[in-house]
Amino acid sequence: MNFLAHLLLSGNDEKLTIGNYLGDFVRSVHLKELNPQIVKGVELHHAIDFYTDAHLVFQKSVERLRPSYRKYSPVLTDIFYDYFLARNWSEFSNQPLQEFAFKMYELLNRYESVFPPKAIRFLQFLERYNVLYNYGNKEGIQRVLNGMSKRASFNSKMDEAVEELKEFEADFNAEFMAFFPDLLHFCEKWIADHE
Repeated sequence: MNFLAHLLLSGNDEKLTIGNYLGDFVRSVHLKELNPQIVKGVELHHAIDFYTDAHLVFQKSVERLRPSYRKYSPVLTDIFYDYFLARNWSEFSNQPLQEFAFKMYELLNRYESVFPPKAIRFLQFLERYNVLYNYGNKEGIQRVLNGMSKRASFNSKMDEAVEELKEFEADFNAEFMAFFPDLLHFCEKWIADHE
C-alpha cells in the first residue's frame, strides 16, 4: 500500500501514524533515536507491506501489470490501490478525504524535526500538490507516476501505467475492495497485539 493507506491504517495514534509515514525513509540504525511509539509505527508499516505483498488478491493485481512493468508491478499496484482507497473513501472513513488529508499534513509537519531529509522533501511534495486528496483522480496518479519514473534507475515506463489503470479499472477496483477489508482487520489486530 502507498501513503494514503498507511496513514489511514494507523488509527488515531499520532506517533504510530508518524512511524507509519517514516517506514520507507528510516534505516534500522536510526530507530534508536526515535520515540518507541514512532518505532512501533515503522514496524507497523513493514508489517503492512509484508502482509500486502503476500496477499493473493494483491498478487493477482500485480500479475496483470508484470508483463509491462516487471519489478515495478508491486509498486504500481500500491499506488493504484491508494487511488481506489480514495475513490471508495466513504466505505472506510467517516471523515471527508480532504479533511483527512489536511489533518495529516498538519500532523506530519509538527513532527518534521525527527524526519530524515528525504521524508521532509516528500512531505513538501505531498502538501504542495495535495497528493493525499488527489490520489482519487487520474491526474494526481499521473503526477505521482511521473515523479517515480524520473527517479527510476532505468526507463521503467511507470509514467505510462495510467493506461492500464483506465483499461482495467473495474478489475483493479474489485480486487482492491476484496483485499482492503482483510488489511484493515490485520492492522486492527496488529495494533491491539502490540499495545
